[in-house]
Amino acid sequence: MTQMDLIVAAAAGAVCLALCAALWSLAQRRAMDRRLRRLQERLEVAQVSAEAAQASAEAFDSALLVIDDGRAHLASGDESLTACAAALGLDAAEPQAVVNALMRADPDHAARLRALFERGEACAFEVRGPRGAVSVEGRAAGVLAWLRLTASAEEEAALPSAARLAAFLDASADPAWIASADGAVQWANRAWLDAVGATTAQDAVARGLSLDKGADMLAAEAANLGERREAMRWVSLGGRRRAMKLVAQPLEGGGVGVRTTDVTQAEETQDAFKRHVEAHDETLNHIAEAVAIFGATRRLVFHNAAFAQLWALEPAWLSERPTHGEILDRLRQRQRLPETSEYAKWKAAELARYETLGRQPDDLWMLPDGRTLRLVRQPHPMGGLLLLFSDITDDLKLKAQYNAQLKVQKATLDKLNDAVVVFGSDGRLRLHNEAFERFWNVSGADMEAAGDFERVVEICVPRLHDMAFWRELKGRVADPDPEARAPTSGENRTSDGRIVSWQSRPLPDGATLIAFADITDARRLEGALADREQALDSAQRLKREFVGNVSYELRTPLTTIIGYSELLDRMGDAIPERGRSHLSSVRQAATQLGRSIDDVLDIAAIDAGEMALEMGDVHVDVLMTETAERWAQQAGAQKVELTLEIGEDIGLIRGDTRRLGQTLDHLVENALRQTPPDGRVTLSAVRAAGEVRLGVTNTGRGVPFHVQAHIFDRFVGRERGGPGLGLALVKALVELHGGWVALESEPNQGATFTCHLPEAALVVSGQRELGF
Repeated sequence: MTQMDLIVAAAAGAVCLALCAALWSLAQRRAMDRRLRRLQERLEVAQVSAEAAQASAEAFDSALLVIDDGRAHLASGDESLTACAAALGLDAAEPQAVVNALMRADPDHAARLRALFERGEACAFEVRGPRGAVSVEGRAAGVLAWLRLTASAEEEAALPSAARLAAFLDASADPAWIASADGAVQWANRAWLDAVGATTAQDAVARGLSLDKGADMLAAEAANLGERREAMRWVSLGGRRRAMKLVAQPLEGGGVGVRTTDVTQAEETQDAFKRHVEAHDETLNHIAEAVAIFGATRRLVFHNAAFAQLWALEPAWLSERPTHGEILDRLRQRQRLPETSEYAKWKAAELARYETLGRQPDDLWMLPDGRTLRLVRQPHPMGGLLLLFSDITDDLKLKAQYNAQLKVQKATLDKLNDAVVVFGSDGRLRLHNEAFERFWNVSGADMEAAGDFERVVEICVPRLHDMAFWRELKGRVADPDPEARAPTSGENRTSDGRIVSWQSRPLPDGATLIAFADITDARRLEGALADREQALDSAQRLKREFVGNVSYELRTPLTTIIGYSELLDRMGDAIPERGRSHLSSVRQAATQLGRSIDDVLDIAAIDAGEMALEMGDVHVDVLMTETAERWAQQAGAQKVELTLEIGEDIGLIRGDTRRLGQTLDHLVENALRQTPPDGRVTLSAVRAAGEVRLGVTNTGRGVPFHVQAHIFDRFVGRERGGPGLGLALVKALVELHGGWVALESEPNQGATFTCHLPEAALVVSGQRELGF
């Protein structure tokens, strides 16, 4: 390529380069113009927004501060900043000085502001200054922090901000919320959210949660009526039923504020009080005293059943709550009030008692029907008057009877010869008789002045010096131990030589009775009687010895006489007939004398309690048969018929065979003696009414009436033979067997002696160990 071509090509390239540069420059110019126009438009919008923000901030009396790198600058609200500085007590309205004052006001405020500046955490609080309050709201935007300050006048400083009010309600333990006209929740505090289990009010609305449907209806009703509404509802909170008082108040600008108050304790207390009142009323209805309670208006507010019964008033009329005066009027009409000549004055005095605040004295009402009532009046704690009527008619009668009985007892004690004194459990002197005063030679005035046990002892000590005795008595009086209060007695000797017996007896009311008696003469008499008894014992011993000796001395020659008489009787024809008759009489007399001696010895043994029965089974029929056989020969000799009458069921009896046979022998001998020739003696034995009756009947001349009372006495004279011990011995032997003997006789009609013996003999011998 030539040089020209190169030059032309370079020129063409330069022209193209210039043309491209011109086109690029034109394009850049157009782009810059478009960007400039956009920036201008944005600047205009920002200016409008800034002017609007400035206008809104100034319109709401707020100062807007921006914090950049720790330094505060005023964004808007110069006048509001001046008001905030004045409220905080600052002389100059410098943004930084205001921020420093906010941080100095409270450590919590300083911590919140540092959290805003350093970490961008939003805050809201109120600062109180010497001349007002400043409401602070902080927000972060990028690296800048913004503070909006609103000053409150001094008179408005007490009004909380919306944020503080919300925080205050949020800290309440009782649920509170703001609802719309249809009852839907718009805002709720933390207690309400915790109760329904929601995080926010929006969450609760989305999930359809509600504290109580009745509360929602109450809020809707308050919104529709535009009036405050209240109600009490039982709501379940925290798993427990709680009584909540609901207050729904329409708010300015719309919505209803609902606040709750937990009145569970008050409701439970009210229910408990109601139950207590009902129980109290029920208790009063079961007591015998008539109770009436009148309120402060003097109307009957309560009466028990006894009140209506006491005055015979109609329950329906009493349920109308008549006044006190109306009740008095009705009772007067029915003549059931105490008689008075000036009823109006008496009624006014009764009603005037409502003005008396203290306790009033009791009254006694004497009614026309003879009853006596005690009236107790006392102010009622709830206002009004409480009246209690007690019918003491019977009590007064009992008291009168008690006083009369006490006087009778006192008069009775005064007539006793023993000295009697009564002490209470507290040692006080309760009662003494006149004999006590005479016994200790004291006056009634001295006893009244003594008053207690110690003083009475001081009076009695000069005549009875034994202090151990008085201490023991004091224990009997004052010691509550049952063993110490057991009855006791003893004897002491006084200083004047008397022998005194004493005894203490506990009384049912806890008192102790002590009695003293002068037994000096009795002891002397006892000594004399003891000496006499000793002498009698000696005489009795001598008598037994004499009887034994005499019996022995008599038996020795008697045995000789009987023996020789029997020997002579065996000589047969060697002795003439008349001599044999004399021998028979001698032998019979000797035998009779021997039996009499045996009787005397038996009687002596019985008197000395020394006779012992040999108890065993006795066949009654055998006993009766053997007795009849022993006396058959003598009965035949006297031409007397001897017969037996024995019951078929006579059986056995417990007794001494020998002594029972001895008893029957004496009865048969007596019967033969009383029966003339051609007469009859009957031995009978029957069992009846738990006993066996052994009888001996004769057809002789009988026993005269004046002798029957003494027929069993000893040594009763008879027409012939013996010292009169046989029937006395019969009675003694039967009684030793636990039985008794009876006589039935009429003159010239014979006689019947009956021995009543128990089936199982009760031994009453002096030697009781032998009776089984």
